[in-house]
Amino acid sequence: QTDRNVISPDPPNRTPITRAVPGFQVTGRFADDPTGEARFLLRLPESWNGNLVVAGASGTRSEFNGDFAWSDYVLQKGYAYASQNKGVLNLKITSLSSPTPPTANSCRLNPSSQIWVEFYDNDPAKPFTQWTQYFIEATGLAKRAVKAQYNHHPRRTYAVGTSNGGYQVRRALEQAPDLFDGGVDWEGTFIDPRGPNILIDLPPAISNWPDYVASGFDPNSQAARNIEAAGYPPDMVSGSTSLWGLYWVQFWEVTQCQWQKRFDPSWPTYADGPNNVDGTGGYNYFARVANDPSIFSRVAAVATTGKIKRPLITVAGTMDALLPIKRGARAYEALVRGGDRRERDDDDDGDGRSGRYRLYEVQNGNHIETFKNTFPQLELIQPHAQKAFDLLIDHIEHGARLPPSQCIPRGGAIASAPSQRGHCPNLFVP
Repeated sequence: QTDRNVISPDPPNRTPITRAVPGFQVTGRFADDPTGEARFLLRLPESWNGNLVVAGASGTRSEFNGDFAWSDYVLQKGYAYASQNKGVLNLKITSLSSPTPPTANSCRLNPSSQIWVEFYDNDPAKPFTQWTQYFIEATGLAKRAVKAQYNHHPRRTYAVGTSNGGYQVRRALEQAPDLFDGGVDWEGTFIDPRGPNILIDLPPAISNWPDYVASGFDPNSQAARNIEAAGYPPDMVSGSTSLWGLYWVQFWEVTQCQWQKRFDPSWPTYADGPNNVDGTGGYNYFARVANDPSIFSRVAAVATTGKIKRPLITVAGTMDALLPIKRGARAYEALVRGGDRRERDDDDDGDGRSGRYRLYEVQNGNHIETFKNTFPQLELIQPHAQKAFDLLIDHIEHGARLPPSQCIPRGGAIASAPSQRGHCPNLFVP
């Protein structure tokens, strides 16, 4: 249930369930994984529309991660649905007072927390390349299952995913375009060994947070300016609650630690032991790469390239403080367009990469939908991601032109003739 909830808003803003969908559900594991951790999920409706949707999983979540956001939406439209867990289980939780203390691979939730998590993904036996491998394997498996169930292969196959699942979508369309007809990535993770990447972007936020708190959440403090200079959207404060603070409590340090242990395992994450107050904020990616070039090579091996060969839509929020839009979605857009020598306009449906790519920015959207419960000025991204899926289908199956890349205003929708093409002028609008 937690995995289903994490990327979707709370009721009543979840995907509406308008009808029951009879069919078959199959769960299982990939036999080629010796650890037995690689899992898959298939849902095959009785009333099938002839097409298949394959979903990525956010974070290190399970194959059920996309149930509310994606599965509920596409199954009611008649699509067969498949998902997977990137080949790994999620995590183990412990604390300094546990009978079994944190291991060397464990990550502290935040500097003031007694909770530590150990990600299965940090096991050296689990190469990061599995994230793409198992998305592609799940697609092949799902196509065979569709053939067995309905006596013919899917006419069209679409990739969808959120956060790390969005990364899976990008890499699948870059590496295995023949398996897919198009995709939608909802705030996909961006990886470039030259930057941006998480190992560069999170330490400034982590290291400046204590001084920002000490300033009384002063937006003009040097700490606040440092965080924004690192690419982050401005903070929002309501009483004693800060939007940045919600990310600090739940995501910043533990995510930085996870990625550092994956790509730079020799770095002493907590140099002064488990009570180290600086933690991951002291990490310097470029200094580490200069000292050990193999770090660069490990990141490069899983980098997003922008070399898409199928239509792809990115939907991202301007107030995302885990994967800031300046360092993520816009960086990926620049990669796609930088490799397009035709330099086509983004509403040109020609053969260049730009012609197949769109970035729809959600004004005031953020990474965690439920944060809108605390800050009502935030906007939900899920309805725009689902609308982007519908637009992709109409484009591929009926030849409709994709609306140009645009800023979706607060309370607005993706428009064929938007008032603001391209990027949102401001990350936050009251």
